[in-house]
Amino acid sequence: MIKNNKKIAFWLMKSEPNCYSIDDLKKDKKTMWDGVRNYQVRNMIRDDMRVGDNVLFYHSNSGDKTGVVGLMKIVKSAYPDPTQFDSKSEHPDPTSDKNNPRWFCVDVKYVSKFKRPISLAEIKTDPKLQDMAVAKKGSRLSITPVSKSHFDRLLKIAN
Repeated sequence: MIKNNKKIAFWLMKSEPNCYSIDDLKKDKKTMWDGVRNYQVRNMIRDDMRVGDNVLFYHSNSGDKTGVVGLMKIVKSAYPDPTQFDSKSEHPDPTSDKNNPRWFCVDVKYVSKFKRPISLAEIKTDPKLQDMAVAKKGSRLSITPVSKSHFDRLLKIAN
């Protein structure tokens, strides 16, 4: 399927579950994925993410529950992240200009929660997943692209 001259893509998006979890998204049904303050990730959000893209929800920094926990879908393409202009938000950026915003976000909707997390250790030891960005040492980006084969493999493990 082609959207905006691009094929539907696959992503992995990280959130610490004490900040926002798959259960929060399940309850909310849809949310704004805000607070990104990394230029490389901002560029992916702004330039590459499209409505209809499939996303793996990854709980980070959660001990033995760290890993891929479910699925969501992009339902609104990039728009200026309002938290950059809100001094009371957790992610204000007083240097960002409303006429030329620095930070962007997308809206995502809940699709499903996996029966169990697919742990980072499991990803790193699976020969078919070892070259995923999340499995590589030093990978700290909160959003990374995922190949269709990696996405499909994770769905197979989850089911």
